[in-house]
Amino acid sequence: MTITEIDEKFMREALAEARAAAAVGEVPIGAVVVRAGEIVARAHNRRELDQDPSAHAEFAAVCAAAQALGRWRLSDCTVYVTLEPCCMCAGLMVNARVGRCVYGASDAKAGALGSLYDLNADSRLNHRFNVTAGVLADECRELLSSCFGGLRGAGGADCGCGADLEAHAAHAAALAGAGEDAGTEVDFGPACRRPRRVLLAIDSFKGSVSSAQAEAAVAEGMRRVWSDAQVAALPLADGGEGTLDAVAAYGGEIVTCDVAGPLGDRASARMLVDGERESAVIEMAEAAGIGYSPCTESAALAASTYGVGELMLRAVRTGAKTIYIGLGGSATNDGGAGMLQALGARVVDDQGCDVAPGLAGLEQVASVDLAPALQALDDARIVVLSDVENPLVGRRGALAVFGGQKGLPADDAEALGKYDNWMVGYGRLLDAAIAGARAQGLLRTPEGARTFGSVLGVPGAGAAGGLGAALLALGAELRSGVETVLDLVGFDERVRDVDLVITGEGNMDEQSAAGKAPVGVARRAKRYGKPVVAVVGGRADNLDAVYGRGIDLVLPICRKPMPLDQALGVQEATTNLICAGESAAQSYDLARL
Repeated sequence: MTITEIDEKFMREALAEARAAAAVGEVPIGAVVVRAGEIVARAHNRRELDQDPSAHAEFAAVCAAAQALGRWRLSDCTVYVTLEPCCMCAGLMVNARVGRCVYGASDAKAGALGSLYDLNADSRLNHRFNVTAGVLADECRELLSSCFGGLRGAGGADCGCGADLEAHAAHAAALAGAGEDAGTEVDFGPACRRPRRVLLAIDSFKGSVSSAQAEAAVAEGMRRVWSDAQVAALPLADGGEGTLDAVAAYGGEIVTCDVAGPLGDRASARMLVDGERESAVIEMAEAAGIGYSPCTESAALAASTYGVGELMLRAVRTGAKTIYIGLGGSATNDGGAGMLQALGARVVDDQGCDVAPGLAGLEQVASVDLAPALQALDDARIVVLSDVENPLVGRRGALAVFGGQKGLPADDAEALGKYDNWMVGYGRLLDAAIAGARAQGLLRTPEGARTFGSVLGVPGAGAAGGLGAALLALGAELRSGVETVLDLVGFDERVRDVDLVITGEGNMDEQSAAGKAPVGVARRAKRYGKPVVAVVGGRADNLDAVYGRGIDLVLPICRKPMPLDQALGVQEATTNLICAGESAAQSYDLARL
């Protein structure tokens, strides 16, 4: 069953409780508490019967669940209730550490989980939980409306609830039988008229628009619906293209360095230097990206990461104590040998001569000495940003999986096998060099880092043509690219108090769930109970894995049939994204009904 089907299943159980309340003359609100797919408690509104102001359905159900489980912490429980909880009940959920609340109809006059307040996501409180609104909302609303219509028809005399029902449907009840509210329709629609607060964290649409361009367009579309919307934009990246620009928006200076390109020509490569934080951010593609290469077999054999090492040296000389290196979009397959050589490491053949650049040079490597490189880094901490989990060698290794897109003969198993054997030999020499550096006291395992016996099989060692392995040999920490970028741009502080998060990327498929930026955003947003919409250029037929990771709605942006090259054009993509922003805002309002 999908999460939607599960939510509807248990909301029907809550509706059954609501009907039981109506049968005894109470306002029809029902609730159930679910743990591990089983109902552990259920209750309905009994305020009038018990003359107890706390006898709301969800309040009683939460208390009953605590008794049934023998504990007051309900972090593994979901509360299903037919009407949006009030402040009292939402406060109890905070104090009970409830994991999630799912409700049906919104309460315009007293709802505390989206309508009047957002107690589930208030950063000032000591607990936050996820909320899903609008499940079987029509059925929940109809049951309440029928009850109130009956009360009016009978003058409120025969329901057992008395004539002085307060204005909050089901909790503080919704009718005033006399006075200025008499005969007024009860509004169960959205009531939050404060400006909507939206956080945009959209990845670039590669070959089309940048992260910043996408976010500006979506913001424009949202303001068609919410003219007073408070929109904050966080340029997003996952450690690859766009990382510098994303992080630069929050401090530091971008400097340009003259370095060796992957094929020996000089290249102008950017780097972010933050003197205040004593850090630098490097995108390896700035010095050794695939855009520098014709992607032929000869280029794939010759391409070197030497320029990346030059950037690292420059970072150390500017005073950086922490160097963040994004691995993505590489033209190289040299296992990071060029980077090591630029730092001063000895990567030599059996005659003691430096090996040739690129993958071709690995055939001749006889020994590796890391000591000069480690000394040149001056104890700088290296943090690698990558969501690639491929090892250095083998069927899932750097060459087998990524070599073809850089020019290696993907259909020539014999050639690929030969090249992979070169990489195996090089990896074993890295292992020996690591052992030697540790024996000299030059290499320490970073605190909290995974230890390994060989770089050959470490997940992530195959990133950027094996550059990940060489960085590991220097004591680098492997981190999720998107998670680290979200930390660097202060995502958590910005998401706490928003109503909606919008993310996106050019294409969303099953690979998106394996660590791409939008899913990283969604996982973080769900810590604070925020709904997440993804705007995408294209999507796979099945996105169950993506929905299971926290994205609530995927909106393809193409508004009419058009050729691919037209859709990728900046003007057309911008128009499509504006319309997608409008749709996202309308969808949010619809979900609150």
